[in-house]
Amino acid sequence: MDVVDTPPPELQTMSLGLYDLVHFALMAGGFSLFAYFLYTWASRQEVGRRYRPAMHAGLCLAAIATISYLVLFLKWDSGFTLTDGVYVPNAEARFTGSTRYPDWAVTVPLLTVELLAVCSLTGARARHLRLTTTTAAFLMILTGYVGAQLVADGRDRTALVVWGLISTAFFAYLYVALAGAVRASLPHMSRPAAVSLRNATIVLLASFGVYPLVYAIPVFADVTPAWWATTQVAYSAADVVAKVGFGLLVHKVALLRTAEDVRAGEDTHPEPVWISNVHESDGVLPELGRVSLSAAADLRGGHGDGRTWVERDRHEHDRHEHDRHEHDRHGPDGRDGRGGATRTATDRR
Repeated sequence: MDVVDTPPPELQTMSLGLYDLVHFALMAGGFSLFAYFLYTWASRQEVGRRYRPAMHAGLCLAAIATISYLVLFLKWDSGFTLTDGVYVPNAEARFTGSTRYPDWAVTVPLLTVELLAVCSLTGARARHLRLTTTTAAFLMILTGYVGAQLVADGRDRTALVVWGLISTAFFAYLYVALAGAVRASLPHMSRPAAVSLRNATIVLLASFGVYPLVYAIPVFADVTPAWWATTQVAYSAADVVAKVGFGLLVHKVALLRTAEDVRAGEDTHPEPVWISNVHESDGVLPELGRVSLSAAADLRGGHGDGRTWVERDRHEHDRHEHDRHEHDRHGPDGRDGRGGATRTATDRR
């Protein structure tokens, strides 16, 4: 064993500047994650049902990470006492980093789910890869936690190296598996979607690389208060990039693929798809004839005039068709209802 005899980093005295720097990083990280949670919640219906699991995974990890950062901020705020111009740690300081590894143990597997949800893998292959990558992600975090926190409070350099190498093996599998899934999916989507998916994968795997670099700091140097503050800032920045930056790119991929499916007639979507003010596809409703009246009445309820919603929609559709034929007969203007209108699957034919 090679145990460092200096105090654990969270129990070292912090200068005003270093304390405020970490304070700022935790607040900025927490606010960013909360904003991403609100954005994902508000826009979750913008993508087709095929890709909605990516939005659900993003919502879950954003909620967990936001709560984690709230706890981190409260522990940091209460873990030090200002004395003679410096911040002296108290009993609460031991827990100033307590939620990071439990947070990552859940959110990192969810990141793999989020990425795979917008890939083109299907069936047993998709299920197998989702299981193995989430398991590897969890074990990567767990083994890193053993070396960084459990063995000699993370002060044993030998344990840091051994458990770090074990954790790196799981990371290597994640890299190969996720990169392979993305590479197999690229030929099955448009170029804009493929470019966004590739960029999302680069952002995710590159941000993953920050964590082992920070983990390795105590192996080569004593963790001084300056290093501890740098660690907290680096972790906070990596969390925002891996969760928010990556999540926004995945959302774009899901939108592009939703538009592709609608244009190809493989799926319907009730509203037009717009990305950066570019109209990608019209809104297309399912064919009314494929909806059972009794099922629709059970699911959507009747209307005050005794008709079900489907009957009313069918009546409105027939009236619309009649008006359009009459308009064409008396002098069409060439417009076909495109440019963002919502149509039925029958109208597309």
